[in-house]
Amino acid sequence: MSTSPVGAAERSPKPGGAGRGGQPESRLAMVRRARRINRALGEVYYYAHPELDFDNSFELLVATVLSAQTTDLRVNQTTPKLFAAYPTPEDLAAAEPEVLEQLIRPTGFFRNKAKSLIGLSTALRDRFDGTVPGRLEDLVTLPGVGRKTAHVVLGNAFGRPGITVDTHFQRLVHRWQWTRAQDPVKIEAEVAEIFPRKDWTMLSHRVIFHGRRICHARKPACGVCPIAHLCPSFGEGETDPEKARKLLKYEMGGQPGQRLKPPPDYPGRPAPPLGAATAG
Repeated sequence: MSTSPVGAAERSPKPGGAGRGGQPESRLAMVRRARRINRALGEVYYYAHPELDFDNSFELLVATVLSAQTTDLRVNQTTPKLFAAYPTPEDLAAAEPEVLEQLIRPTGFFRNKAKSLIGLSTALRDRFDGTVPGRLEDLVTLPGVGRKTAHVVLGNAFGRPGITVDTHFQRLVHRWQWTRAQDPVKIEAEVAEIFPRKDWTMLSHRVIFHGRRICHARKPACGVCPIAHLCPSFGEGETDPEKARKLLKYEMGGQPGQRLKPPPDYPGRPAPPLGAATAG
């Protein structure tokens, strides 16, 4: 299956937020449009996945905490040495803060992150027998772990559906007029009402993939967007197909992805290790 946005340039986009005669879109129409968007994104991003490298729930939890205020790529380039040094919660709980800080320094805010990692590992050791709990109410009690991080872990390590409201997700659901809420918890709740529970985790991956690759914050690539005909915000970005195509990121733009160890069906190139050349 092709990974290129399909047919956007040949379509004539229509405002998704208006009904017939320019009337406001009904709730039912919005829900139908939202589900069409999800299906279309599923076809384009059939390989959507968490973009953090991990082999178990502990590694995913640690990587997700490190991903705050940095890219998944930088986290993936940092965690191999980290996990080699501290493969278990017990190991990380006993880490010397100064040593840990230097290992995770490339991810930024390394002092606060080191404190959170030691704190959550200590809690896992002392309160959860050294294992990552599989319940939201337990995960959010860990230092540095909020609902967003908890849903990432639950959805991708435990197979328990959840909606991950990161900056990309917030931006796109506002552009698509799925919700007007600004608070992440309210956004999560309102979007959850639109889709069946079983779809929540993959919906999150698809929306985040689209936000990173096409529907960027500053200049969306509207002219090559596969859901342009369903988007009420079409035209906020570059509408010329040729110019828009130059804005595509990662595998869609012919560049490496964010994972050093991507899943087998990933159509792009693996990311390079820290310090390696990325050109080409």
